[in-house]
Parts: sequence; C-alpha cells; structure tokens
Amino acid sequence: MNEMKSSCSNKILRVGIYLRLSNEDRDKVNKDDDSESIKNQRNMLIDYIDKHPEFVLVDEYSDEDLSGAGTYRPEFERLIRDCENRKLDIVLCKSQSRFSRDMEVVEKYINNKFKEWNIRFIGLSDNADTDNNGNKKSRQINGLVNEWYLEDVSNNIRSAFNSKMKQGEFISPFASFGYEIDPNDNNKLIVDPVASEVVKNIYDLYLSGLGFTGIAKYLNSKNIPCPSLYKYLKGIKLNVISNRPREDIKWSTNAVKTILTNELYLGHLIQGKRTTVSYKNHKIRNKEKKDWIKIENTHEAIVNEEIFNKVQVAMKERTKPMKATGVVHVFSGKVFCLECEHYMRKKSSSKHEYLVCSGNRDGYDDCINKTSIRYDVLENIVLEAINKKVKKYYDQNELKNLDRKRCKNRFVDKIKVLEKQKENTEKEISKTKNYLKNLYEDKVNGIITLKQFKELITDYNKNEDMYNEQIKSIGKEISYYKMKEESSKSKDKIFIKYQELKNLNKVIVDEFIDKVYIGKVNNKTNTRNIKIKWNFE
Repeated sequence: MNEMKSSCSNKILRVGIYLRLSNEDRDKVNKDDDSESIKNQRNMLIDYIDKHPEFVLVDEYSDEDLSGAGTYRPEFERLIRDCENRKLDIVLCKSQSRFSRDMEVVEKYINNKFKEWNIRFIGLSDNADTDNNGNKKSRQINGLVNEWYLEDVSNNIRSAFNSKMKQGEFISPFASFGYEIDPNDNNKLIVDPVASEVVKNIYDLYLSGLGFTGIAKYLNSKNIPCPSLYKYLKGIKLNVISNRPREDIKWSTNAVKTILTNELYLGHLIQGKRTTVSYKNHKIRNKEKKDWIKIENTHEAIVNEEIFNKVQVAMKERTKPMKATGVVHVFSGKVFCLECEHYMRKKSSSKHEYLVCSGNRDGYDDCINKTSIRYDVLENIVLEAINKKVKKYYDQNELKNLDRKRCKNRFVDKIKVLEKQKENTEKEISKTKNYLKNLYEDKVNGIITLKQFKELITDYNKNEDMYNEQIKSIGKEISYYKMKEESSKSKDKIFIKYQELKNLNKVIVDEFIDKVYIGKVNNKTNTRNIKIKWNFE
C-alpha cells in the first residue's frame, strides 16, 4: 500500500498556466511586449511549479487586454481545447477570477467539465483547488462575487458614458470620415481639412443628380480613398473585416448613403444609437430613435443645413438612377400623371427619350392618359416656365411679397395638421391605457372571466400596436415636411442666383419644382394640360 502511494505521488503531472490582463496596458513600451502584470503572474505560477517536482509546465496561455466575462478569448479557447483533448492534467492560475469572472463559465468548466476530463484547477491567491472538496462552496461564492463585480463595473461604465454623451462629449475611439479627434481633447471633434472636402463634394454630386452608386464610382475613378483606407493611410488601426487586401477596399453605396444621412456633418452629435444585450452578451442591439442622445452644435459643421435638408428631401422623392451612368434623370421623382396621379416613368426609343404614365404598364390599362410626352419637349416647357418665374420675381419688391406669402406656407399648414393628428392618436393611446387598467380591475373583481380578459387584452395589444405605428408614420411625415419647409425658406436666394437659364439640370429642377403633372392629350386641339407645382407657392 505504501509503495502504491509513493508511485502515485511520483507521477508526472502536465501543467498549463493561464494568464490574463484586462486593464489597458500602460506599462509597455511596445505593444508586443509583455506587461508587468503578466510577468508577475507568470513568475508566481512558475515559482509554484518549481516547488512541486511532479509538476511539469507544458504550455502557457496568455490573454492580454481582454475581459474576464463570458466573451471570446483566443488563448482561453485554446486552453479549453487542450483540456478536452487531455493534453493537460492541471490548469494553474493566479486566481479563479483570472480564469473567468463569469459564474456560468466557472460552473461549466471548473466545477463540471474539468472533473469529467479529470483535470485539476488551482488558483493560488484565493486557494481555489478542485482536489479539495471542502472549498467548492467558497469557490462558488467567489464566482458570484466576481459576477457581481462585473455587473457593477458594467453599470458604472454605462452610466459614465451616458453622462459624457449628455454633456456633448464624443466617446467613440474613432472619428467619422471628415473629422478627427482633437489631440488636445479626446472628447471633441475637429474638422479634417482633407476628408471634409470629400464630404462636401459628395453632397454636391448628389444634388447634381448622381445616385449613391454613381457617386461611389466617381470617387473610385478619381482614386479617392474610402473612409477605412483613408484612416489606415493616416496610421489609424481599424478592425476591418474583408476578403480583400485593405488597399483594395473601395467606396460603396452604403458608405456614400451613410455620409449623406449623418447629422454629424451639421455639427450635431448623435450617440447611443446602439447598445449590447448585457455585460455578458455583447450582441449589438439597435435602440429606438427616441432613446438616442442628440446634442446640437458640439463641433464645427462641414455641411450647412440648407444643403443637408435638400439632400434629405431629394432622397425621399427620387427614383432609381439609370444603370448605365448612375445618374438620376432631371425630372426623377417629379413628374406625375394628372389623370390618375401615378408617376410618369422614363422610356427610350432609337430616336427619343419620353415619359409615360406608369398606370399603363405590364399589360394593365388603368389610365386614360395613354399618350407619352417627349422628354426634350417637357424640358423646354419647364425651362420656359422657370424663366418666366425668374423674370417675374427678380424684382426686389416681388421678393418682399414672397416673404409675406411664405407666412401662409403650405408646408406649415400641413405640419400643423399632422401634429394635430399625432396629438389625437396619443390621446387614443392614453384612453386605451385607462381601458387596460379598468379591464384588470374587472378581472380581479370577478366581473369578467380569465378567458374574456385574455381575449380583450389581445384586442388591446392590437389597438396599441396600430396607434404606435400611426404615430411613427405621422412622425416621419412631419420630419419630411419640416425639411421641405426649411428648403422653401431659401427660395428668395434662388431668384437672385438665377436671372436667365439656358439649360436645365437636377439642381435647378429640385430648387424650383415640387411636382409636374402631365394631363391626357385633347384629341380635338392636340394639346395637353401640364401643371407645375412650385416649391415656393
């Protein structure tokens, strides 16, 4: 018996040491160097191994700058694979918390899988040892304390970030394209003189008629670096996931669209758009717009409000650009049938381009407006009408009259109507909430059965969802007409800018015209009614 004990005690045990540092390295000259904390952990563990002749160090696993929560850690995952493949007999750490602060991970591996794989876990500083059955409860208590610590740290960090965002401080580690982080203040943005010119150019190109794809192609043809490549060339290291070499990453439609819709370029900070599920689950979840944190005028604007609003309005009104050129045609999103109010779609023949009512397509014959209108003919008609307007309003006295007319701006009236609708819908939601309260009281008092209560609750939920969707829809309409209103306020500048036009382009059409309506052809007179709805009347 004594010989057997002696034989067991002399058995060689394969040891793997796990090292982890979660705080940002502040004591390293070079990123590739080991931190002092890692060195101290290693020295402690190797010293312990040296004191046990039966222990043999076979591998080292080290994760630096990574959390001890249940997130992916490369070396931790390698350690677990080696344990599962029976390459180790002992896992040695400074403490249980260095292995993991996540109670689920502790239970899964230290208290279950390691036993299944016949692997011993030892934590030196907290005396954690799976060979000692007496300290299992203390290890579980330590696991709970570590988990609470993680949750507290996470809540404190979230609170600190929210406080910074509400004070208008920039908290992202990287600035959006067009800006850079102020070297004197990490929470402030300053304009990047090179990238900001590209941003301005993108807005101008969109207003000139180019679509997202057309702009991306133009920028790529000029060899202008896309945002991620530009940052890389400046020495900013981003984690870009792509199958292509970084130098081959080009401008995309999404990159262009992001720039054209980002209020950051107005000088406003909008943060807190996304969050993680929890401190343990790092899956990204989008937050509702009402929960975003928006602080205005926190930094210098790159794009003025007039141009930004014009772009937002144009996005809502445009149809798709032509595939061959990526250019949106001059009347895109502007021309409609006077008879059925369907949009007029553009078609081409060997000789001419023309517009035809979309109510008569794909075998359908739903509109009495059968005859197309030549594109160049419509251009001439609209150009003549605009020149008449310019001539009429160019007089400064007429501009004063225009200001007075603006007081009765149709967009203002439309906004008032929509806001009233929104207010009425919110009142209906309030009524339904009172109804729910009364319904619950009726169930408690036995006036209605549980089955009736569930059926009525289902109806209540449907009504509430319907009202909430209505409020969202009305809110979008209000935003749209507010942009149209802002756009219309600058129309006096248009008449000063244009005295006599020789040709039309997308910018001119968007500035002057809201919609063009094309009527059917009068067979007797061979004429058709064309109505222009102006932006400023």
